[in-house]
Amino acid sequence: MSQIINVNRRRFLKATGVAGGAFILGAAIPGLSIAAGNNAHQASAELGVFVSIESNGAVKIFCHRMEMGQGILTSVPQIIADELEADWQKVTAQLAPGDSKFGDQSTGGSASIRRFFTYTRQMGAIARDMLEQAAANAWQVDKTAVKAQKHYVVHTATGKKLGFGELASAAAKLPVPDRESVKLKANKDFSLIGKDVALQGQADIVQGKATYAHDIQLPNMLIASIQRPPVLLGKVKSFDATEAKKVAGVVDVIQLRDRSLPVLTNPVSGVAVLATNTWAALEGRKKLKIEWDLGENVSHNSDAYMQDLVKKVSEKGISVRTEGDVYSHAYNAERTVEAVYTFPYHHHMSMETPAATAVIENGICTVWAGTQTPQWGKGMVFQELGLDPEKDADKVVFNTTLMGGAFGRKGKNDFTIEAVELAKASGRPVKVVWSREDDVKHGFYHSPSANYYKAELTKDNRAEYVIARVAHPPIGWIFNHQTDTPGNMLLSQSFGDLPFAVDHLSVETQKVSTHLRIGWFRAVQNIHNAFAMGCFVDELAAKAKISTRKMWMNLLGDDRIVNPAQEGFDGWVNYGQSTPAYAVNTKRMKNVINLIADKAGIDKKLPANEGWGIGYATSFNSYAAAATKVRVVEDKVEVLEMHTVIDCGLVVTPDRVKSQMEGAMIMGHSLALFSAITVKDGEVEQSNFHDYSVSRINQIPPLFVHLVESDEAPGGVGEPGLPAVVPSIVNAIYHASGKRIRDLPVNKVLKV
Repeated sequence: MSQIINVNRRRFLKATGVAGGAFILGAAIPGLSIAAGNNAHQASAELGVFVSIESNGAVKIFCHRMEMGQGILTSVPQIIADELEADWQKVTAQLAPGDSKFGDQSTGGSASIRRFFTYTRQMGAIARDMLEQAAANAWQVDKTAVKAQKHYVVHTATGKKLGFGELASAAAKLPVPDRESVKLKANKDFSLIGKDVALQGQADIVQGKATYAHDIQLPNMLIASIQRPPVLLGKVKSFDATEAKKVAGVVDVIQLRDRSLPVLTNPVSGVAVLATNTWAALEGRKKLKIEWDLGENVSHNSDAYMQDLVKKVSEKGISVRTEGDVYSHAYNAERTVEAVYTFPYHHHMSMETPAATAVIENGICTVWAGTQTPQWGKGMVFQELGLDPEKDADKVVFNTTLMGGAFGRKGKNDFTIEAVELAKASGRPVKVVWSREDDVKHGFYHSPSANYYKAELTKDNRAEYVIARVAHPPIGWIFNHQTDTPGNMLLSQSFGDLPFAVDHLSVETQKVSTHLRIGWFRAVQNIHNAFAMGCFVDELAAKAKISTRKMWMNLLGDDRIVNPAQEGFDGWVNYGQSTPAYAVNTKRMKNVINLIADKAGIDKKLPANEGWGIGYATSFNSYAAAATKVRVVEDKVEVLEMHTVIDCGLVVTPDRVKSQMEGAMIMGHSLALFSAITVKDGEVEQSNFHDYSVSRINQIPPLFVHLVESDEAPGGVGEPGLPAVVPSIVNAIYHASGKRIRDLPVNKVLKV
């Protein structure tokens, strides 16, 4: 039975909150699970993407994935419109509200295209098929005699044509064909896929008309600013709000309730100042007098913690993947490279800080939030209010807004629950606003890590007897505080899936304790794992006195499909894809490595003190490489030029892919050179852009993006560009100066 159905206006209005057209299709999108360390959140699926065609021909498409600047509000409708043969100028797109009717809306893991591509196409193809059938009925001809073209259905023999709007009512009365029976376009016939189109919502964004979470305004609304415990798991012992309440505009001061372990994605408690405006809330908060019970994490210091991680990876660990036997081998010290690489805590620093608004009226809680996971957030609201999601389904309305960046941070809905808790306590609409300082000091951080590599060069300049170890606090800890090792999904990211053609390999991890909230961060564990892998390959190349490109070719060996599950890693996860279309292919790896070397021209002779470095990573079913040129003079690094190549299979919106790659280079520039979160006595020491630096426009060199033309199944785009960038910068510094940096950021050693 088809999972795509015809929807009447009443049902459409109930699901979306807006009036629909004469012809409406809804799709059941296959549900996905969100891996969360060792736990999982399963979203149900009923109705997914809606396509509505009005009698005037206007096409409206509800996008079930969340927009955070990556362009998905354009790309999903673009896929549907192509199969539909719609005129892009007559297509508008809108974010769907948080509801299981739209299938899995959790937007992360670079999954929106690579996991829904075929199904999204089928939505457009079914609508096209029904419009063609309606036209054939009108002309009393066989459907094979008609064809949809640019918002019309044409009778091919006579040239007669009917517009989509003219056919919408008749099409709506037809049975929906099975989605497997409709014919999808051949790739050569795409008219929109692979083309740059006008971005949905762009005009509103550049004119300041778009709505973000901070923009929500309601009558009688209060603004809440929260003083949270300075140390994770700290609690309020007592507080005095006398002076805070004297600030003009402050209405109330409310202590948020303590939460039990595991921390999940719940609020961390604290004291909230509620006021009629943001300034008053912030000023009132400054005057709070709070005595804290800081808890056991007050002993956490990031420098000592990193030293412990280094110690752990220097010892034999817990086996993740084993081939042959590395421990019986007597290493030749002259031909062996051994190194430990460290990577600090990091913060997302999205331009828009978290914010959410909630109001509870007449037993219905209505929320507005910029979140990557609206259904997860909605489920948390039900739980917070003691409601049954089945019986009380109509008592929570979850509205979504655009996000001014997210990078994984807004996959957690702690800020939404804060708004709900305070709206319930105050009896008024409440918008919780996070300042930049709140965000930096109380976020979900990318895990600090230590990676160890050891290998012996062979006579033909490959490597054998490879040992790879990693130690870092796992994301799974927030869901189960007994968790002390990374789950298989995290270990699969540029670590357990090591693509080297070797006979003897041991990939290991270690148990560690966790002291901050660890969360998804763009590219997740690929960042530090690809940094270590990419630098180690460069070190092997230097030892062998061959180019880094040549060493990559030697290590990857013959063209082949890499399947770690058959090569000693029982728990290998290929980013949720198990079909042959997403098999990991060393031929594609070698192609992007050669392309980045050739496009950047890394083999050309450079002046003294300049050098090129390259990096590579397979992630989220895409293949990406980076090349960076730097100059190092008097211990000061200047980045001169950066390139990336990505083979992400079939490209839907080229301009969006290029922008993601450019963003990845800028973010990698920051991570490599000067960004770091440090912790002293349990407290995050940084607070804003002045002490957690991100790259400024004057620091960014010319950027070049090279896309591989391909008809392969589409891979991820939002994250794969980042992992290769960091090792390309660090390796370039080595080739320019001879200084090998293994502990990031670079500004611990050199001026930047």
